[in-house]
This record gives sequence, structure tokens and C-alpha cells, in this order.
Amino acid sequence: MDFELTSQQSLVSETARRFVATHLIPHEENIEQSGEVPDILRKQLLKLARDAGLYAANMPADFGGGGLDSVEMALLERELGRVSLALSNCVLRPAPILKACKGEQIERYLKPTIAGDRVDCFALTEPGAGSDASNISTQARADGDDFILNGSKHFISHADVADFAIVFAVTGMTEGPRPRKKITSFLVDKGTPGFEVRRMGRAVGNRGYHQCELFFTDCRLPKAQVLGEVDRGFDVAKEWLFSSRLAIAANCVGRAERVLGMAVEWAASRKTFGRPIAEHQGIGFKLADMATEIEAARLLTMQLAWKMDRGEATEAFVGMAKMFSSETLGRVTDHAVQIFGGLGVMQGLPIERFWRDARVERIWDGTSEIQRLMIARELTRPYKQ
Repeated sequence: MDFELTSQQSLVSETARRFVATHLIPHEENIEQSGEVPDILRKQLLKLARDAGLYAANMPADFGGGGLDSVEMALLERELGRVSLALSNCVLRPAPILKACKGEQIERYLKPTIAGDRVDCFALTEPGAGSDASNISTQARADGDDFILNGSKHFISHADVADFAIVFAVTGMTEGPRPRKKITSFLVDKGTPGFEVRRMGRAVGNRGYHQCELFFTDCRLPKAQVLGEVDRGFDVAKEWLFSSRLAIAANCVGRAERVLGMAVEWAASRKTFGRPIAEHQGIGFKLADMATEIEAARLLTMQLAWKMDRGEATEAFVGMAKMFSSETLGRVTDHAVQIFGGLGVMQGLPIERFWRDARVERIWDGTSEIQRLMIARELTRPYKQ
């Protein structure tokens, strides 16, 4: 296997790294303190990202997107992972599920989102259905040429700044001895009667990147708002789930690389007992473990991206990359706190922020436990009777 990047891949990585260092990282501390990304800054960063060719890089070039493949997107996400999520989200990557738009949906949703004129959010998780997405209870009842939507969602990222939501709802049950829910996805505009968005409480990490609750009360939607086909919502969701977990894995690698760089610099300059603490075995071994795990996570993530481009990715391999990279970031940030000592938990340095922000990566988009379950299930499937 050739591990050397092509000129195009190198350009994507270098452009993204410069963009993050120049336009995003300088704002980190202000966002951390205020818990908000001002609208004027969001719009400025959107324009800069568009000018740099980074906005909607994951969407088809035919509709104005960047047209990057999975390997190139993994490289982009790794660089964006070096900065806080509130800021990296200003370089928006629309949900790939929007590629299922058809007819007038292309002009109303797909093209404006790629252009940066509209922002989407992905609404699947519910109070009673997190990792078990098939257990959602939000209902969409057919009523003539419309659907009536009732239910709620929570932990919906950046729904407060989105213009519309991609919402999943139950539209029926299959027949047979083990009936299953039929799921349909809908495009729901902000301002639609019966649709309400509320911010959730402040989380321990990722300040400025808000989680929201969505409420639907007799929300009437014409059938033209169905994304994909009725009862086939998960068919179009799979691509988003794979892409999202690849993005998380790559983000975690990039953030871990930044944390390691800071830890190495500190350990090489901070002295105890007359020599740099990096020369003490207890610290040196931590640095060695951090570097080794990051390299393993990077290779696993890039292999997943390569498999996705070849149509060979499986749920198990996606789970391996997401689980291992997020857990690696958790261990790396914890080691970094230990290496920095008391300063590691003080707000004067960003180490404690990296540590806090890292925790949720093992939870959202499928917990580590769910990823392990999928891996084990795939391993044992050939032996089932």
C-alpha cells in the first residue's frame, strides 16, 4: 500500500492547516469564555472558508461543493479537529444525506446549503433512543397529501443556528412475527407551525457548540418534504452515519496531535531535579504511548476512508476507527493533564479544555459500547445458525 499523499491530498491538508491556524485558533479563548460564536464572526468565517474552497467540501462539485472523496475529507477533518468544535463547525460540512434531494428540493435545500445560504441539522436522537436509533418514537401520520409530525428530539447539534432540520420519524410497522418500525426522513423548515427549537443546558465541554431539543406538535408537512422514499429513511441515513463517524475519528486524531505537540514542548522545557521532565521515565513513557496510539488511530482512520472510497467499509470497521480514535484522544488528553501537573487543570492553558471536550467523543454518534457491539456482531455473524 502506498502511504504517500498525492499532490491534491497534500494541498487539502496544507490549506486546512493554514486556515485553522490563521482564522480559527485565534478566536478559541473568546468563544470558550463567552460560550457563543457571534453571528458576525460566523458569517466572516463562512465567507473565508468558501473563498478557501473548504466550505461544503464533502458535497458534489456538480452542485457547487468541493467534491472531495473520503480520504481527502479525512485529511480535512483531521486538521479541523485541531480547533474547538464551535469554530470548526463554521466550516460547515452539510449532511451527505442531502444528496438524496430531488426535484425542487435540490433548489430549496441542497444548493442553498452547499452555497452557505442555509444551514442544516441532523435530527435522529431522542430521549428514549440514543445509540438504539431504531427505537425512535416520533411519529409521522399520513393525512391526505400531508404528514402530521408529533414527538421530540434531543442532543441535536447546532439546531439553534440551523435553518432546517433533517428529521426521522416512524411512519408504520412491518408485518410478520417480529415487526419493525418503518422510518421516514423529512425536511422541516424553521418557522413551520408546530415545530419548536430550544437550547439544552450548558454541557461540560465544547462551549459555543450547542445541543438542542426539537419539539413537534401536530406539525403538518406536505409529502414534498419527504427526503428519499417513504419508509426508507435509514437507507439514506447510512451514508451520513459512516461519514459522521469517519469525521469524528479524524477530528480526534487531529486534536490528539495538537495536544501531544503541546505536551512534548512542555516536557522538554519543564525541569525537575535538574533535567527536563521528558527525561524522567514516568513522563517519557507517557509521551511514547501517546505518540504510538495517535499513529495507530491515524492509520486506522485513513484506512477506513480508503475503504469508504472503494465501497468496502463495514459497520465493524467504522466502529473500530470511531471507537479507537475517540478513546485514544481521551487517554492522550488525560496524560497531558498529568504531564502539565497543576497547570493542566487551570483555565490559563487550553489543556483542561481539551480534556473536557474529549469526553463526549466516546458518547455521541454511537457510544464505544455500541461500536464494540457492532464489531463483535460482525465477527461472530458467520457462526450463527
